[in-house]
Amino acid sequence: LKELERAGVVVPVPNEAGVVAYHLTEAGEDLRPIVMAMGFWGQRWVESQLSLKNLDPSLLMWDMRRNLDPKPLPPRRCTIKFQFPELVPARRCWWLVVEGATVDLCGFDPGFEVDVLVTASLRSMTAIWMGLAKLGRETAEGRV
Repeated sequence: LKELERAGVVVPVPNEAGVVAYHLTEAGEDLRPIVMAMGFWGQRWVESQLSLKNLDPSLLMWDMRRNLDPKPLPPRRCTIKFQFPELVPARRCWWLVVEGATVDLCGFDPGFEVDVLVTASLRSMTAIWMGLAKLGRETAEGRV
């Protein structure tokens, strides 16, 4: 990310909790198809279990923000709070705010009523999101 930042492809944007998110610059937007293709390549060819050894809640949540399909949700604003109890307080809670076709990610409480609360280990939630584990089994095992 630092190299992409130096190249003017992304800019760091810290939130109130000090968690940094990287946003594409105008030049980065021109590269979006390439960046996405490299991401798909990495998902296909990089060992998935390796990803479960290097867990990062911000990477998981940004991927969820980018790929969540809002169509099954009600047309009103829906707020989904994710809690990862094993993490330090500054990285423990994340919120996805879905309104219409827009999905926003917050690393701080946006102040909206929570419609869905998901409490899970980061490892379990990442494995579910990556398709390496099933929600039913993780729930039955008490990890979600």
